[in-house]
Amino acid sequence: MIQAMIYHVTASFREDAATEFLAMLTDGTISKQRPDGPELVASMERAVVNDKGDVEWSEMCFCPSPLLHERTTVLDRYFDNLTTEPIEDHQKYAGHSFMNHLRGLADSR
Repeated sequence: MIQAMIYHVTASFREDAATEFLAMLTDGTISKQRPDGPELVASMERAVVNDKGDVEWSEMCFCPSPLLHERTTVLDRYFDNLTTEPIEDHQKYAGHSFMNHLRGLADSR
């Protein structure tokens, strides 16, 4: 059995996809995805935009490779330059709310 891992994730968000990504996060599309949808939504709610403009979050994953399923189904569609680093537990990072940033981007389109 594969053990759960938690990762510190950093990535660049594709801002032109803000409206679509926000809709999928809030209309239940992603949260219905099994087995990782609820954690993916919770991760985006924990995410922040840091001083460099990158998005940072922590996320639990059961894949043999870091975030393999999440990247295949969602993350690689909306983020570039995604990096992962194993950590012991969910973390809070300095920055402003990614979800608020996402709403602002979607509203301006």
